[in-house]
Amino acid sequence: MNLQANYEQIPLKDYAERAYLDYSMYVVLDRALPFVGDGLKPVQRRIVYAMNDLGLDAAAKPRKCALAIGEVLGKYHPHGDSACYEAMVLMAQPFSYRYPLINGQGNFGSADDPKSFAAMRYTEAKLTPIAELLLAEIDQGTVDFTPNYDGTRQEPSWLPSRVPHVLLNGSTGIAVGMATDIPPHNLREVASACIHLLDDPEASLAELCKHVKGPDFPTAAEIITPKTDLKAMYASGNGSVRARAIYKKDDGNVVITALPYQVSGAKIIAQIADQMRAKKLPMLEDLRDESDHENPVRLVLIPRSNRIDLDEMMQHLFATTDLEKSYRINLNVIGLDGKPQVKHLKQILTEWLTFRQKTVTRRLQHRLDKVERRLHLLEGLRIVFLNLDEVIRIVRTEEEPKPVLIARFKLSEEQADYILETRLRQLARLEEMKLNAERDALEEERARIAVTLKSPTKLRTLIKDELRADAEKYGDKRRSPIIEREVAQALDESALVASEPVTVILSEKGWVRAAKGHDVDAAALNYREGDSFHNAAKGKTTQQVAFIDSAGRSYSTPAHTLPSARGNGEPLTGRFTPAGGARFDAVAIADAADKLVLASDFGYGFVTKFEALLANKKAGKQLINMDDDAHVVAPAYVRDSARDRIVVATNAGHILMFSVAELPELDNGGKGNKLIEIPKARIKEGERMVGTAVVTEGSGEVTLYAGQRKLILKWADLVEYNGNRAQRGSKLPRGFQRVDRIETTG
Repeated sequence: MNLQANYEQIPLKDYAERAYLDYSMYVVLDRALPFVGDGLKPVQRRIVYAMNDLGLDAAAKPRKCALAIGEVLGKYHPHGDSACYEAMVLMAQPFSYRYPLINGQGNFGSADDPKSFAAMRYTEAKLTPIAELLLAEIDQGTVDFTPNYDGTRQEPSWLPSRVPHVLLNGSTGIAVGMATDIPPHNLREVASACIHLLDDPEASLAELCKHVKGPDFPTAAEIITPKTDLKAMYASGNGSVRARAIYKKDDGNVVITALPYQVSGAKIIAQIADQMRAKKLPMLEDLRDESDHENPVRLVLIPRSNRIDLDEMMQHLFATTDLEKSYRINLNVIGLDGKPQVKHLKQILTEWLTFRQKTVTRRLQHRLDKVERRLHLLEGLRIVFLNLDEVIRIVRTEEEPKPVLIARFKLSEEQADYILETRLRQLARLEEMKLNAERDALEEERARIAVTLKSPTKLRTLIKDELRADAEKYGDKRRSPIIEREVAQALDESALVASEPVTVILSEKGWVRAAKGHDVDAAALNYREGDSFHNAAKGKTTQQVAFIDSAGRSYSTPAHTLPSARGNGEPLTGRFTPAGGARFDAVAIADAADKLVLASDFGYGFVTKFEALLANKKAGKQLINMDDDAHVVAPAYVRDSARDRIVVATNAGHILMFSVAELPELDNGGKGNKLIEIPKARIKEGERMVGTAVVTEGSGEVTLYAGQRKLILKWADLVEYNGNRAQRGSKLPRGFQRVDRIETTG
């Protein structure tokens, strides 16, 4: 016995390649891409055809969806019932299809959750009136029928669409190595473009774009893509379209009334709420979803105050949420040649018109054949009426009247059969008159059809008239207005933060937190065990905060990102990575152009702009060249370089005031110049500069702290300590020989 007779041996490489290519072609041609003629994928075509077969037209009573799906799966589409039912639901969703083909009864999902539809045993459906445009001519010889999957019945290879359905509802699909993304369009616009192309086959793309202005989604959201980009998209078959929600101002609030295609109100609410929780929408107080049956989309945004620029706020939301959404366009369809191709607008319309001309020609030829057959039969009846007695005699006397009738009156077999099947009452005089009238009408129709078939001009006119009538009957106005606008840009992070006073508090162990307001007793706050207050700086939440470590490196972060003072804060080592175990010595907060005095406790310092401290990276930047064992003292802010005075003090009770102008301004940092003289021997003994304060000439005051005691020096008192930079300074009064810190207080 030959065991190899029932199989062949081929290399695995060849088998895998062939199997993959077969699968690829199946997915491309029989699953994922629509046909340019009827704009449907096979599963959609089979659903519509099966429902029509069940008599579920627009005038019928709806039936259970399970019945239709069972019909489709059992006869035409042996695939999963859930995928087939989902395809059916999609064609019934008015928020998914521009022109739904199925009228669903029951829960067919919602715009917030399109896949929340009920099971097919609960829902009912029938076809919509516009589905007639796909099915009206199916029994008029317009399509080819092929065997179904098991060869037990016939199914149409395509549906005889009377309009370019491939553009009306669009299509999305992923095949092997290719995909399609066709947006929906307006029926009247597409029909108008087809009519123009019939009148002028050489029409340019620009002329067609005067009719097809752009996609027309099921929602009323604006299409903001520039017209030039839309033309380029239609010229290449590839591109993108951007849609934006529509809003109005109502009593100081913003009311969103339309959302982009396939965007749900629930998702928008969630996206905005996420930003509010992250404190990225300080201008927004609250939001509500007031959507109902009368107002399918009504999202109300409530600003914090009437000073908020609502348009600016919406621009930010457009850029950061799906209130503005971009859609990829890829006009990839299966053409009349059976091959997939990305086609431009004119190609699609031209191919569909070719398809339509063939369909109408087949329809007319089918009708002409029926008319001629009927006329042929009527001619046989006419002979009967002219020779009625003879016909009756032959029928009564002949054993086989059929061949006798054929021979006697030169009839065809079809005519003879029809005569023999005719009832006696049809031979009445009145019936003869009716037959003559029918024959005249049919001859007139035959002549008209024959002329149309022979005349390309009349054929085009017929197609145009039908397109106009269908567009008028089933079409509607554009839903998606095309308004050219700039793509929205998100606001800077600083613009999203409410400008509020804040006090940034740094502890001895390097923990940081931010307290609202400036009237904060930072030293009195609770600290972790073993930790205590070290330094504080006052500013606004919109500003940057800079931290300087004992190695002279500077680090920065936005003030609004710091943790609240309700807790213990967070360690700065979680945000930054100081080198060599350096500790955080100082904190400053200001605008970038503000000036401040930076100094070490060895008595050296300089003036610099705050922007020199900004270093938004974890490793920071080197700012102050430090002596060994030196530490950074709290910065002091310069307001007027010409009139301001710097007041410095040491922990040994020495104090000195001199002009800010005597101190150099360094943009890139450095060691700086000597502020107050501290002899090396005294440094070895532990004398250090405890801080700097800046006062304006003629006003201002400083406060010196020595343990639980404090000394307030007004301008009149400070004049006594006036001198030149780098001097030793004067001693403070008795009781303040051990100064802890110095602050500007007036």
